[in-house]
Amino acid sequence: MTDNRNTIIAVILSGLVLIAWQYFYNVPQMEKQRAQQHAQAELQKQQTPQTQQATPSTAPQPGSASPPSATQPASGAPAVSREAAVEASPRVKIDTPTLSGSISLKGARIDDLSLEKFRDTVDPKSPPIVLFSPSQTAAPYYAEFGWVPASGTTLRMPDASTVWQQEGSGTLTPTSPVTLKYDNGEGLTFRRTIAVDDRYLFTIKDEVTNAGSAPVTLYPFALISRHGTPQVSGYYILHEGLIGYLGDHGLQEYGYKKIDDAKRVNFTATDGWLGITDKYWASALLPDTSAKLQASFSSDLVNNIRRYQTDYLLEPQTVAAGGTVTANARLFAGAKEAGVVGINFPLGPGGYNRQLGLNHFDLLIDWGWFYFITKPMFLALDWFYRLFGNFGVSILLVTVIVKLLFFPLANKSYASMAKMKSIQPQLAALKERYPDDRVKQQQEMMEIYKKEKINPIAGCLPIALQIPVFFSLYKVLFVTIEMRHAPFFGWIKDLSAPDPTNLFTLFGLIPFDPTTIPVFGHYLWLGIWPIIMGITMWFQMKLNPTPPDPTQKMIFDWMPLIFTFMLAGFPAGLVIYWAWNNLLSVAQQSYIMHRNGVKVELFDNLKATFAPKKAT
Repeated sequence: MTDNRNTIIAVILSGLVLIAWQYFYNVPQMEKQRAQQHAQAELQKQQTPQTQQATPSTAPQPGSASPPSATQPASGAPAVSREAAVEASPRVKIDTPTLSGSISLKGARIDDLSLEKFRDTVDPKSPPIVLFSPSQTAAPYYAEFGWVPASGTTLRMPDASTVWQQEGSGTLTPTSPVTLKYDNGEGLTFRRTIAVDDRYLFTIKDEVTNAGSAPVTLYPFALISRHGTPQVSGYYILHEGLIGYLGDHGLQEYGYKKIDDAKRVNFTATDGWLGITDKYWASALLPDTSAKLQASFSSDLVNNIRRYQTDYLLEPQTVAAGGTVTANARLFAGAKEAGVVGINFPLGPGGYNRQLGLNHFDLLIDWGWFYFITKPMFLALDWFYRLFGNFGVSILLVTVIVKLLFFPLANKSYASMAKMKSIQPQLAALKERYPDDRVKQQQEMMEIYKKEKINPIAGCLPIALQIPVFFSLYKVLFVTIEMRHAPFFGWIKDLSAPDPTNLFTLFGLIPFDPTTIPVFGHYLWLGIWPIIMGITMWFQMKLNPTPPDPTQKMIFDWMPLIFTFMLAGFPAGLVIYWAWNNLLSVAQQSYIMHRNGVKVELFDNLKATFAPKKAT
């Protein structure tokens, strides 16, 4: 019964890892392939001339939940390069330590942004990450602000085709805001002052002056628009798409497929924010926390191109004759750095979340359901990184701390395993004494366990304890931008990516990518660190006595090899953690076995593995 119980436990644990591997790796890979195919199909549609015309902007009725829709390029017009689109309209340059780009005077849109601290690849000379792109490009993505009139009003309002004038000259920098002006010729003068900090926050102040003889009612609005369905990572543990925390409605997350099905969702909320998030980058509208919002997420199809939009409309303001009204808005557009966005956790950096008094803005980073583990894990890694300047070293040190935290529990587990090994002769004698009476064997065995104070299941605790730490570290490595392109030593240039070496190419000697082979190609990626991890796991298995049950023995013999292939496609930082944890476990278990007077038979078991089988 004990052998069967241990076998069942081993099978269950192996099954859990297999399911997790399928859930976190294999299924996302298939989803990623489907997303790529979908993106290619969308691109082909964009490149195919159409006969229908673009839908023009339309003003909402008073109290409705959406500002004017962002305009779409004329049908049949080919997409131009980003550089050509930028040069096609007058602009105000943006220059900060973290951002570069420009504001288009046509429409007064923020539609040209690059993130100077982050590059496409680990090569520091590779191009910076592009966040916003203008209309007419293959993937427009921008933010727009303004006013819409009350229903029935025929006043001329600035829209996407309006050319604004810059008051004065100069570049938008953290120390020099810019002011744009537009006169509609009907008594209304619109003035927009845009400021930016040294990170990713734009502050927009809109003023309307009424030189006419009658009052005018206007609704302030803001929107973020993205044209075309972007390629996403396709991992279920990561949200990419439309996001917001909208007052009493709480966190709202709509992936692209979900909003395509819903078409439009509306919210009335106070103390909210909303935007669009990618894995590492995001844009978000941050209205005043006391403002009442008519907010919405939407997806529509124009000229066979998907257009995604998050927007809000504020309460109306009446501009008296000779008077002026003001509306304030904020835009976050940049990288989801934890220290900038904020971590709502004791001792965590406050970032914009605390600085601006925002409502759970830290959830812009997808910490997951087990945030109470992932947040402390990140904070510990980040603290050690600030001390040593290497996230790989941080992973090693955090692993040691986790080992120390679980030391008392692990000690009991390893002590129980040591005692189990010490009574192996007694258990073997029971089988000889009662060869045909399994019930009697079980009764006598339980008496021995009771006498020696042994819990036969305790040996599974070291593996069980690793599981929550394993998944929290996986989450941190996967979602936090701090881990992106973070190097270790040697050939590991990115801890958030798999080990780039491959046994099946003889570590680069064979110029061939075996992962392109259909059906099983994704299994043919086996780097140096996964191999090291597999060897350390094999050592840990060999430290324990050989299971008497053949089935159990087979499972434990094959488990290191199975785990080696399963973890080969995981982030290198996770594999390094597992290998290091195995080594620490071997050292700890050996010490405890020695202290309990049990012989450490690691090397004897290793020799027995390679010893020739004796003829029977």
